[in-house]
Amino acid sequence: MPFNPHTEDELRAMLDVIGVNDIEALFDEIPATLRSEGLSQVPPGEDEMGVTRLMHERSRADQRHLCFAGAGAYEHHIPAAVWEIATRGEFYSAYTPYQAEASQGTLQLLYEYQTMMAGLTGMDVSNASLYDGASALAEAVLMAVRANRKSKSKRILMPRTVHPTYRKVAHTIVCNQGIELHEFDYDRAEGFLDPKSLPEDPGDYAAIVIPQPNFFGVLEEVDALTNWAHAHGMLVIGVVNPVAAAVLTPPGEWGERGADIACGDGQPLGAPLSSGGPYFGFMCCRQDYVRQMPGRIIGRTVDTEGKPGFALTLQAREQHIRRSKATSNICTNQGLLVTAATIHMALLGPAGLQRVAGVSHANTNVLLERLDRVPGITRRFKRTVFHEAVIQLPMPVANVLRALSVQGIVGGVSLDAEYPELENCLLVCATETKSVADIDEFIEHLERICKRLQAVDCPVTPKM
Repeated sequence: MPFNPHTEDELRAMLDVIGVNDIEALFDEIPATLRSEGLSQVPPGEDEMGVTRLMHERSRADQRHLCFAGAGAYEHHIPAAVWEIATRGEFYSAYTPYQAEASQGTLQLLYEYQTMMAGLTGMDVSNASLYDGASALAEAVLMAVRANRKSKSKRILMPRTVHPTYRKVAHTIVCNQGIELHEFDYDRAEGFLDPKSLPEDPGDYAAIVIPQPNFFGVLEEVDALTNWAHAHGMLVIGVVNPVAAAVLTPPGEWGERGADIACGDGQPLGAPLSSGGPYFGFMCCRQDYVRQMPGRIIGRTVDTEGKPGFALTLQAREQHIRRSKATSNICTNQGLLVTAATIHMALLGPAGLQRVAGVSHANTNVLLERLDRVPGITRRFKRTVFHEAVIQLPMPVANVLRALSVQGIVGGVSLDAEYPELENCLLVCATETKSVADIDEFIEHLERICKRLQAVDCPVTPKM
């Protein structure tokens, strides 16, 4: 949208109308100790040519790297039509319809989005998005505590195979509401939740969180975990990758009854990496729990003349109902990102999403096969994976990633900080955007760097 600055004369005229001497007088209620002394890091104004030159310089510095990192944000191909349509004025400036009559087109698109997401996850109903995947999990935890009336506790089983950031965000949001997230460990040899290790009598828990695939890319035994949870009176919260859901058993079909709530991040559905966002969160659930679902739900109806129309049928937020009855206080629904996701899914269709998932999986397998041939590098977990996997290097990961970055390659995500037991381990990912040549280039640089670093760390003792 264009920026139209006011001239000094226009500012003076407006200030005269309201009867104040300067703009600072409009903020006299703010204590001086809380005011900023100015934007010291902002340079003086430039003309158009100077700004253009600066932007080109920064663009060259921010070179496009060959990316093999995943860990919750993935580089997928986005058809050009997606954002050409999403940024049209009809969508771009009307993506938060607070009244049903504001934009029937936008409401219809959100209704189509809900239909697509319910189909993709195998659930009964979807909301019209949340802020991001991490806060969507936090909202799912709050929802499960409200919905599970058989449980007297506010305790949730949270495996360590859930994305570390998701776990931290969920804790931050729910910790002051008396909700406990009980983390439990994974099988250190296989990188998954072994159903055989679960207790026969776990006690009273409101829900269990099951990631599929998990943070390590490993597929969990979701059927056994879901049946175990339901047998002990817990609800099941599935945290899923929407692209993986195109080829894996959807959460609505896990076990005998299916998951109760499914959530995750919609970034793989048409949202570029964009240095970390914005993305959007999705949430679906069984019909039994729809009134506990946060966010918006769009419904299709007919008017008095029998013509179809769309309306906000459920919006249980504090700005719509009593605060004590609200299901959520997160107001941002990321509607513009959902618009892009809907267009993205409509363009690809079910077969297209399956191809994306299939090629991504195939490329990851090619990457792992090539890595197996590099001396000193091993697979950390041998179980079936999707999209990404953990490898172990013969030296500190940070040194390798730094050297790869110099070559224009983002080599993966180090696991040392969040998982101390996975020392020198790297999470690598390959999507459909990677060619065999890309993988070969990565392997070539990685092998050379590992050899060089090993030679530096372990110099050969000269013979006497």
